[in-house]
Amino acid sequence: MSDELLLAIDCGTGSARAALFDLHGRVIGLGSREWRHATLPGAPGSQVFDTAANWLTVCACIREALACADGAAGRIAAVSATSMREGMVLYDARGEELWACPNVDGRAGAEAAELVASGAADEIYARGGDWVSITAPARLRWLARHEPRIFAAIDKIGMLGDWVLTRLCGAFVTDPSLGSSSGMFDLGRRTWSEEIVRLCELEPAVFPEVVDSGTVIGEVTGPAAELTGLRRGTPVVAGGADTQLALVGVGVADPGRLTVIGGSFWQFTALADTPVIDPERRLRTLCHAVPGRWMVEGIGFYCGITMRWFRDAFCAAEKAAAAEQGIDVYDLLEQEASAVPPGCGGLFAIFSNLMDAKRWVHAAPSFIGFDVDDAERSGRRECFRAIEESAAFVARGHLDMVSEIAGAGAQEVVFTGGAAKGVLWPQILADVLGLPVRIPAVKESSALGAAIYAGTGAGLFGDPAAAGALLVSTERTVEPDPERVALYADLYDRWRLVYQRALDLTDTGAVRPLWRAAGT
Repeated sequence: MSDELLLAIDCGTGSARAALFDLHGRVIGLGSREWRHATLPGAPGSQVFDTAANWLTVCACIREALACADGAAGRIAAVSATSMREGMVLYDARGEELWACPNVDGRAGAEAAELVASGAADEIYARGGDWVSITAPARLRWLARHEPRIFAAIDKIGMLGDWVLTRLCGAFVTDPSLGSSSGMFDLGRRTWSEEIVRLCELEPAVFPEVVDSGTVIGEVTGPAAELTGLRRGTPVVAGGADTQLALVGVGVADPGRLTVIGGSFWQFTALADTPVIDPERRLRTLCHAVPGRWMVEGIGFYCGITMRWFRDAFCAAEKAAAAEQGIDVYDLLEQEASAVPPGCGGLFAIFSNLMDAKRWVHAAPSFIGFDVDDAERSGRRECFRAIEESAAFVARGHLDMVSEIAGAGAQEVVFTGGAAKGVLWPQILADVLGLPVRIPAVKESSALGAAIYAGTGAGLFGDPAAAGALLVSTERTVEPDPERVALYADLYDRWRLVYQRALDLTDTGAVRPLWRAAGT
């Protein structure tokens, strides 16, 4: 193969990344920066995506990735992007950003409740596969009510991955995987729903053209080249949503395959060849990036972000020790937690809840069950393992729901993302699910999926799904331990009971929830 390279930009909830791949699918350069999203004063539940500051963050990631390979900018055949879903960017007639929010923005509570009460939420879910709590219809209604001048000035609407492409080349497009995360798609037609657009009192012209992932949409402009270090004229290619592109990046395109993407959030997914909808309105269904495929999904909120919080809040000594040893602090924490038995001596972590889109509330973050008579067995390492177990319990709940809805009966689960880099977390996941867990060699799976589509646009790959299967290799497969499987089955039931009691306390208003969906 040639020495050409492919660049993928990945804007996640907790960080931005730029990954440089060779044509064998190997990461040869990586730039990464964590970011956080501020709350807007006077708008409870809001989170703001700072387009000006965050674009500079993306540019810094690109430059860091380019510095990893000699002459990288001149060798890049194409660039593409992926991002968190639901996050939106609105533009005025000059193409400048008016307003933006990340996926977890929850300010539109009253507006979501109105859509539920009127029956419009049910109609939107039936057409678009997602509830109104974190999607565009309620947010646009909030804007019309609270920021009418911004709403009146809307000339274009895009998703966050689309925003990266617009910044690079000036084009306004989306693809079915990102576009469908807006809650304004007709899933069956894989394009904007005229009925939902009318419901939001907008003109169809403000919604971008829908193109297939892998379509060349423009070239890197001079201003973008100056800020990023990319070569002016580099082809810019439509990418897609992070979860769907992660499935491409692990070679999953066939119906029934199960995957867990363990990043800032955890997504438990199964593919289907029809847009199947959860009749109980718990899970979500979106378009896959691959034509003729749809994805049923359960989301574990803040699983990776919870781990980052625990690292920063309680593990200063471990961070210093890891830096001295030249290892990742998470590796050190996993080493310590591996000595803790399943169940952590009765300690449960209460963070993410099972997905229930129609009423999605997460209990106040907490640990329950410390043994104050045994400090040696009731400390940081037990908390760390309890966080990993809680994420696996959420995945177990989503496995049950996805299997019920999509009829998935797979004999293994593919596990990718940052959480799959360790040793302990994949083993816990295998033991809780009772299934073998296959770990791909490349963990930056969303970025690899974007790189595959960049290569498709550049004419280097034919069918993206086939390219994904060709480039993906398995690092290892983690088998479940039968004794721990039985033990975790009981612990999962106990965790569900404890979580419900913690949720009852949250519902009284005595404590703040980890997160509450708008309209709940």
